[in-house]
Amino acid sequence: MIKRCFDFTFALIGLILLFPLFIIIIILIKFDSPGPVFFVQGRVGKNNKDFNIYKFRTMRVQSDSKGLLTIGNHDSRITQSGYILRRYKIDEFPQLINILKGDMSFVGPRPELRYYVNFYSEDDLRIFQVRPGITGLASLKYRNEVELLEKADDPEKLFIETIIPDKLKYNKEYIKKRDFFFDLKLIALTIVKVIAK
Repeated sequence: MIKRCFDFTFALIGLILLFPLFIIIIILIKFDSPGPVFFVQGRVGKNNKDFNIYKFRTMRVQSDSKGLLTIGNHDSRITQSGYILRRYKIDEFPQLINILKGDMSFVGPRPELRYYVNFYSEDDLRIFQVRPGITGLASLKYRNEVELLEKADDPEKLFIETIIPDKLKYNKEYIKKRDFFFDLKLIALTIVKVIAK
């Protein structure tokens, strides 16, 4: 209950405070390339249920038809404004709406595409005991995931056979350790990492 109250309160405050910035970002995206301002994609959340995640659009329209993974920070599908939004994780800000709706939390396992969840074992499914989050243990370790994929000979194979199992290990560790103060620590670490970048 404390976690949910914290999530709702600070997501609402965040949306109010960031509203002027949202207007500027919306204008930049619209001038940069044709298409919608927001990118909406199906992800898997708590209790293994699908929901739509919201992000600012950083790629050209229909880019997901050319592959589900983003390969490097210089993926040709990324727009000019998208490079900046991705670098500082600003494209994630609309997920405050997901938090308000109760789809997500500030801290938890990153929500994955259903396609990749199909590779999970029965034991892996226990990560769906909690709401997915904007940040978490696995997110902090793999904050440079796109660069790892860019260096791989077979990015899809690396993601499925190496990155997903390792992320799941960290997500299970989070479930064991989770409490309100641990969440605050992970939020603080995330802010430090983003600023340092």
